[in-house]
Order: sequence, then C-alpha cells, then structure tokens
Amino acid sequence: MKAAPALLDVSGLHTHYGASHILHGVNFSVEAGECLSLMGRNGMGKTTTIRSIFGLTPASEGHISIRGQDVTTAAPHVIARLGLGLVPEGRGIFPDLTVKENLMMSARPGRDGTTAWTYDRVLDTFPRLSERLGNMGNHLSGGEQQMLSIGRALMTNPDLLILDEATEGLAPLIRKEIWSVVRTIKAAGIATILIDKDVDALLGVSDKCLILVKGRIVYSGTSDDLASHPEIHEQYLGI
Repeated sequence: MKAAPALLDVSGLHTHYGASHILHGVNFSVEAGECLSLMGRNGMGKTTTIRSIFGLTPASEGHISIRGQDVTTAAPHVIARLGLGLVPEGRGIFPDLTVKENLMMSARPGRDGTTAWTYDRVLDTFPRLSERLGNMGNHLSGGEQQMLSIGRALMTNPDLLILDEATEGLAPLIRKEIWSVVRTIKAAGIATILIDKDVDALLGVSDKCLILVKGRIVYSGTSDDLASHPEIHEQYLGI
C-alpha cells in the first residue's frame, strides 16, 4: 500500500529577494500532528522559508506540496484554505478592530469541515482575551496581542499552524503561558512549525528540528538527538 503523502513537503526550495539568493535547496516535510522546530541565528532564512510556503515570497525553484497537491505557485489565500494557519512575526493583528472582531473575521471551518476551535474554545484557552473583547487591537499589551494572533489563527481550524517568533519580546510569565498553549495545540493533534530563540523550549515541545545557516540546512534530526549534542547548539545557534 502506498504511503499517504506528508501534510507538508518542501523539496529543493530556492528563494530570491531580487538578485539576492536567500534559500539554497531547502528540503523537509511535516506529517500530520508533527511539531517541527526551524532554528538558526537571525538572517539565516527561517522567515523566508515560511513566506515561501505561504506564497508570500514565491519560490524561484523547487516544489512545495500540501498532502501531495503542488502549491508552489499558488496564491496565499489558496494555501491558507488548504489547512495552513500562520502566526506571523510582528503578530499582524488589525489595530482598528476589537478583539472580538479580530477573532470573528477569521472564523471558518477547517479544510474537512471541522469546527473544533470555536470562539468559545479560543476564549477558554486565552481567558485574558475574554476580558478585552471590546478593546481595539492597538490597545492591547504585547502579550495580549500575541494571544490574539494565535487565537485568530486557531479560529481557521488549521491542520498545520506556523508560529514565527511567538514569544519574541514578551515577559517571562507571558512566554511561559504561550509555550503552554503551544503544547495544548500539539496535544489537540494540530501539526506545528515553530521559530523561536528559546532553544530549550523548542527542544522540549518539538519532535524534530532543522537548523538553517545562510539559507542551507546544516542539521536535520530529532529533538532528542539535537538535545544530546550541545556542541551543535554552540556551533550553529550560540551567540
């Protein structure tokens, strides 16, 4: 029996910004329910990889497929409708909409009609948001904006949720809360791709890891294997 295709498969991905060649033959896959950490120092191509997956910075070479369907040249809204959700770096909430409006504008069933992540479930997951429903997006603290960005993505009932620097610039207690939510998302069976500077937290939640250096993958393996090789952290992730 032929194996089912991966939820997400990236093969030979090259991406340019103008004349600048950013990604050089990136390869990886994510299975249903799997958590992948995408690691590397600043400027190594992590966010470009995410932008290419979503068609925001189109690939110049290679292939991207979702459940075997080629989406290399697909528009971002088409890719999102195939079950991918994004929590972007910088949060990307709508400042002139209320918390409730930010959540409700993104609410829709998942690709297969599932509605597991409802408005009420998101508020149960982020009780702080339920106290701010009438507040405008730009009246929230940084931590509350991040909760709103994650909640909004969950309202699309994704099969794969990508979080780009979800704890960047947040206070320690808020970061701890965000990581708890990430574990909740994983336990719910949603696949995730995580980008973050907290290597220990990434290793604690992810199944496998990739390390990018100047747009090339220099490490690909399980989180347990990477955790047992601190010299790799020092070489590629240390400051």
